Amino acid sequence: MRTLFFTTVVCLFSIGCTNSGNENDRFARLFSGEARVIDLTHSLNNSSPYWPSLDGNPFKHEIIAAHPSGAAILAAYSTPEHFGTHMDAPIHSADGQATVDQLQAADLFGPAAVVDISAKCESEPDYLLSKNDLLEWEEQYGKLPDGAIVLMYSGWSKKWTDYEAYKNQDEMNRMHFPGFSAEAAHFLVNERNIRGIGIDNFSIDYGLSTDFAVHKIFNGAGKYHLENVANVHLLPAIGAYLIVAPIKIDGGSGGQVRIFAVVP
Repeated sequence: MRTLFFTTVVCLFSIGCTNSGNENDRFARLFSGEARVIDLTHSLNNSSPYWPSLDGNPFKHEIIAAHPSGAAILAAYSTPEHFGTHMDAPIHSADGQATVDQLQAADLFGPAAVVDISAKCESEPDYLLSKNDLLEWEEQYGKLPDGAIVLMYSGWSKKWTDYEAYKNQDEMNRMHFPGFSAEAAHFLVNERNIRGIGIDNFSIDYGLSTDFAVHKIFNGAGKYHLENVANVHLLPAIGAYLIVAPIKIDGGSGGQVRIFAVVP
């Protein structure tokens, strides 16, 4: 399965794939500089932004045994499933849908389509990505590829190290950050063949949402979400290929995920 996937990635980037080629050569080409691998994952620590709670940051990391330097030999950690760069499995907002461990391996690989609306979000933090934004993207780059993972870049990841700016709460403790519109969600689910979506802030639903309609639309269609995605600004609008590797929690509604982008 791994060999087939990496062969497919190499073929996608047209860097010398032939049926008779040596598999080791294909691996070598992938990591020889002809393709870059970009990490789209924030590190987890005690200062990572978290969904506001009176209890404070829920992430815990405790060193059980240490080297003389203080570096961990063994440590224990605890965290909610939906913390840091993470996946919302379909079950998260739709009863009867797949848990994170039930997702098929093939669901976790796909071409990235990056929709950059950061300029709009800079002037309007409550901006909702619209169907028209997606159609404008397609006018420039072509129809969204089958099996795409659509990443919305709002520019919010620049605020990751500033918790107050990241959650952007007003005097009534309402958060203000961009998200997908329900119209865009219905378009992607009903008119395009995508695997999932992702965003570079807390939630695919914008900060003022109270009903989390976009969660319900995508999860209800058996799709997953990626939230708090890092380094989306380093990706091209089209041409990258994503490797999505969530922690495999039995019955999990989601979990921390390491996301890699292979870029030609």
